[in-house]
Amino acid sequence: MTDTDRTHDVVVWGATGVAGRFTAEYLTERYGPADLSLAVGGRNREKLDALVDDLTGRSDAWDDVPVVVGDATDPESLRAIARDTRVVCTTVGPYTAYGTPLVEACVEAGTDYCDLTGEVNWVRETVDRFHEAAVESDARIVHSCGFDSVPADVGTLLVQSFAAETYGEPCEAVRIYLDGGSGSVSGGTLASFGELFEAAATDPLAREALRNPYSLAPRGERSGVDPGEQRRPRRDPLRDEWTAPSPMAPVNERVVRRSNALLGYPWGREFKCGEVVPTGSGPVGAATASAVAGGLGLFSAAMSVGPVRDALRRYVFPDPGEGPTREEAEAGSFLIRVLGRGTGADGPFTVEAEFGTDRDPGYGATARMLGESAVCLARGDVDSPFDGGVLTPASGIGLPLAERLRDVGFTAAVGES
Repeated sequence: MTDTDRTHDVVVWGATGVAGRFTAEYLTERYGPADLSLAVGGRNREKLDALVDDLTGRSDAWDDVPVVVGDATDPESLRAIARDTRVVCTTVGPYTAYGTPLVEACVEAGTDYCDLTGEVNWVRETVDRFHEAAVESDARIVHSCGFDSVPADVGTLLVQSFAAETYGEPCEAVRIYLDGGSGSVSGGTLASFGELFEAAATDPLAREALRNPYSLAPRGERSGVDPGEQRRPRRDPLRDEWTAPSPMAPVNERVVRRSNALLGYPWGREFKCGEVVPTGSGPVGAATASAVAGGLGLFSAAMSVGPVRDALRRYVFPDPGEGPTREEAEAGSFLIRVLGRGTGADGPFTVEAEFGTDRDPGYGATARMLGESAVCLARGDVDSPFDGGVLTPASGIGLPLAERLRDVGFTAAVGES
């Protein structure tokens, strides 16, 4: 099937959930029907029709948005959707529970795909099950196109590209700093956390994926010199301040390492990366780092105990599909800095990138990152050596994504430090 046989450029799948709605709203605000053939999809026709009424009521450009209906329990419905679009852009999680049939449908149809997953165990599963088939069918399966892991992955690509162009050498080590931000957490995000911890408790392969820093690398290449994410407070080797573990490090670091491996190790086989939360200098910085690390440890310990995990899901966490209001999603912010250090002909050098925006990282910003990832794939606006495979934002889309995000108000800057 050729692209000219396909009705839609992009289908936003799970469009009636919080993240899906924000993504559909963003795309209908940013693009008109002459620019982008968009459809919204899910399993509840009534909710989808109500969403379309809202989208068209908010826009002078869109008189209608097509609706497609399917269900993760009905693989044939997903195959029909995949065959009829260039890109499936999905927000339906937990992906461990609901994502595999849709990936399989896209691989079979040679349809590009992007999502928001931060579930390392599930990404590992799709790598092992579908990478070779996706290469054969020219389906670009690009995981982690939201706050996990675009800023870390594309930020690292910015740093490494600048280093290669300026110094002729890559950075041997990169540190990713969550330097600031405010936002909220939805029921879907917490449900994904629950699935991740449940898989780790019951599935040996999931535990291995979380233990091995190279678990997302290609088969035969799942070992190396990088020890993996920081687990305790420590003084940072590149900045004179204390740092705490980052809750996103387990996925972001592995995604960056997979990018390096897929691209043929342009950053070296001994490349190291780490993501942390800076907490400041002196005794206050040390105490804050200890508090952050302790809180993260307590949360992980609680989620590792089945009855406690179930109680949190039932009585504390919001339900999947619940999340911030539109006003809350537009009010947050985040700033991530990526520092890279290498050695050129004239000696050591340091490169710094900044990646951020003035919107909630998990929703307002993520809707733009995911939406623009889908548009890049639909239009072929990518800088990638791959026509297919289970890919990362940096390896499957590349720097054109940073350029598109700059155009919608993101900072994505890089230079000497």
